[in-house]
Amino acid sequence: MLVAMLVAAGMALGFTPSPARDFAWHVTPTGSSARLRGLSAVSANVAWASGSLGTVLRTVNRGASWQQVGPPGTATFQFRDIEAFDADNAVILSIGSGSDSRIYRTSDGGQHWTLAFVNDDPNAFYDCMTFFNRSRGLALSDPPDGNKFRIISTSDGGRSWHVVDPAGMPPALAGEFAFAASGQCITSAHGHRAWFGTGGAAQARVFRSDDRGQTWRVSATPMNSGPSAGIFALAFRDQQHGLAVGGDFAAPTASPDNFAASRDGGRSWELVPSAPPEYRSGATWVNGLIAIVVGPTGSDVSFNHGQSWQRFDSGSFDTVDCGHGGACWASGEQGRAAYFIRQH
Repeated sequence: MLVAMLVAAGMALGFTPSPARDFAWHVTPTGSSARLRGLSAVSANVAWASGSLGTVLRTVNRGASWQQVGPPGTATFQFRDIEAFDADNAVILSIGSGSDSRIYRTSDGGQHWTLAFVNDDPNAFYDCMTFFNRSRGLALSDPPDGNKFRIISTSDGGRSWHVVDPAGMPPALAGEFAFAASGQCITSAHGHRAWFGTGGAAQARVFRSDDRGQTWRVSATPMNSGPSAGIFALAFRDQQHGLAVGGDFAAPTASPDNFAASRDGGRSWELVPSAPPEYRSGATWVNGLIAIVVGPTGSDVSFNHGQSWQRFDSGSFDTVDCGHGGACWASGEQGRAAYFIRQH
């Protein structure tokens, strides 16, 4: 049974959620040694993962087998983000300076890919992307000129992209950038709202748009920020309640002030005092109550809207995502990909 169904049933009967030790990752054999920083969970059976060495993997049988379905001739690319709509349709983002930043799309499960976007600015570096629905999406670049972050937008499911007018983007701080660690530096909610998180500078900040990326406002967070520290993932359970996670990837076991929560749509942020003081790069909501975070030193779960956390796994993962019905997957280094299970 899926985690969300189990918890909902238990609460309906008056039981409290099971302790974290009852939950675990079930690691599946991918046959890959790539670092899988991109992940898109479609359902309990279907998931896509992407990463280094031009790797794009797909499973349609709950991880019993994975197929390498990446575009030909891309072995040198790092596909740090992937957004899948179902078992057949997916969009992948390659990171890097200049033309290394590009976007491909498939509509036949990865048998064929169309090159939808190639960055032509040598100073741009695309980090992550998000989709509001099957048609509309955004991708984020670090400030090409050091002044403003760049957004590109699609309205046809990732088949074509255009640069959004920078007039609606607030200035970046000196040294500010986004982290391409988990495909989750930008996120969106159904409707028109989107957010992206930053680091690298004197403050870790969250940018918010209420009009699908045309204009943005920015808020500072109390999270740790620096050359290797800041916000690595954002996850919102509704239009108002969000979670920002990160830390310092150079100090993975000693990263305090690394979780923050918002209750007003990202306008303001407060530190989560009970958060694990370790670097976490991925975050997702199972449902409106339960959240999961992952990083190279372990995974943690919250049963109370992210207020307190319990460790349930010590393995290394870079990113995490939940699909239909609360079906959650994680992926990371050495081709690790797993789904979330209840052990008892």
